[in-house]
Amino acid sequence: MLCGSLALALVAGSGTAHAAPEVAVQPAAALPLPPELDPGFYRPPAESIAAAAPGEILAARRINPANFGVIPLNVDAWQLSYRSNSSRDEPISAVTTVLKPRGSAPDKLLSVQIAVDSLAAYCAPSYAVQQWSAAPALGQIVVPLEFIIAQGALQQGWAIAIPDHQGPAEAFGAGPLAGRITLDGIRAAENFDPLRLAPEARVGMYGYSGGAIATGHAAELRRSYAPELSIAAAAMGGVPADLGPVLLNGNNGIWSGMIMTAILGLSREYPEFDAVLDRDLDPLGAALATVKGGLCVQWNTVLAPFLDITGFLRTEGDPLDDPVVRDVLARTRMGKAVPDLPLYIWQGNPDELIPVGPVNTLVDTYCADPAATVQYTREHLAEHITTEITGAGPALLWMRDRLNGVPVQPGCSTFDAGSLALDPAGLQVTAAAFGEVLASFFGKASGVG
Repeated sequence: MLCGSLALALVAGSGTAHAAPEVAVQPAAALPLPPELDPGFYRPPAESIAAAAPGEILAARRINPANFGVIPLNVDAWQLSYRSNSSRDEPISAVTTVLKPRGSAPDKLLSVQIAVDSLAAYCAPSYAVQQWSAAPALGQIVVPLEFIIAQGALQQGWAIAIPDHQGPAEAFGAGPLAGRITLDGIRAAENFDPLRLAPEARVGMYGYSGGAIATGHAAELRRSYAPELSIAAAAMGGVPADLGPVLLNGNNGIWSGMIMTAILGLSREYPEFDAVLDRDLDPLGAALATVKGGLCVQWNTVLAPFLDITGFLRTEGDPLDDPVVRDVLARTRMGKAVPDLPLYIWQGNPDELIPVGPVNTLVDTYCADPAATVQYTREHLAEHITTEITGAGPALLWMRDRLNGVPVQPGCSTFDAGSLALDPAGLQVTAAAFGEVLASFFGKASGVG
């Protein structure tokens, strides 16, 4: 644990123990600064990052969290700057936000990967969840809404961690990167004494859509990247298991602005893909890329929908046949390893943004292994946004059982539902979460009866 005990972590690739020094916790700022204006916390010196072990805390500070950037949330909350690794195993900095009910010592931790789906650092969750953050007014509409779902976990008495899983370059869509940052954020949270996690606290992971990218890759990477972490379960919905079909499904559609954002995000993690875009984007595509590079999810989605994204590329034949493009799509495709932890997956069918076919394939891939444990639910009266809301309650109920130590049914099962909103227990959880958030507007401490 941090502050008063010796934290030992494995340095990636070395197998040697590394002693983490104590880090003083700084007070909360009266007015939070976006990452672009706060390099001391978000961009530590390269030598400090390289000298640290993955998940080692480099800086810590209190924050004042709030709903929609305005209404204060009555919880204990901090931000941790820590070392992680890129998908090339290069040292990078990362940030996670950790919260718990006032004065508690939680025996459960849920890492909530929010769908950031943006290209500017001021859109990151760590900034957007703070009081007087400008992000919700500047187009980051997803973080405040998914923060309400995260508070459903706080209301159970759990601690939560919300990593900025897109990394310092905001590489939206880069799943292997997001998975590493998520796992290292859990390491950091477990090593942070003020969070007061109980020994052997049970850990879960949760994410939808862009958050499912991070959650799914983290689940697949846990055994190889962070074998010392004991993670009880993961729940993910609206799963972009294969970005190629997502691109083809959304090209020329209402979500094409978001899909182009993911393409640009991938170029920030894969230099060879960035070189392809630099070489092949036509002037209109290059101009859109420049504008989109500074925007949050709302404006990136509504800016120029119904785009022919592949038409911006001056290539002969199908751009997806380019060897570099094929390689990046292969690297970011889920299904390379079977998670050795129980999975709850829910998916809309139809989902106008993320097609169900690749999710079916992912589940089949996992379940070809007799050791896999997967509960898969398809909602048929569905579309992308409503499935997140209707599926959150059942997912949190399933997660509650896992974190309470209730044994999961071994093997794989698939359920087809008309609408998850008709699940009375799940609906009760969702309604209670929104009700408790409303009560918090009047000062009620979250997670306190």
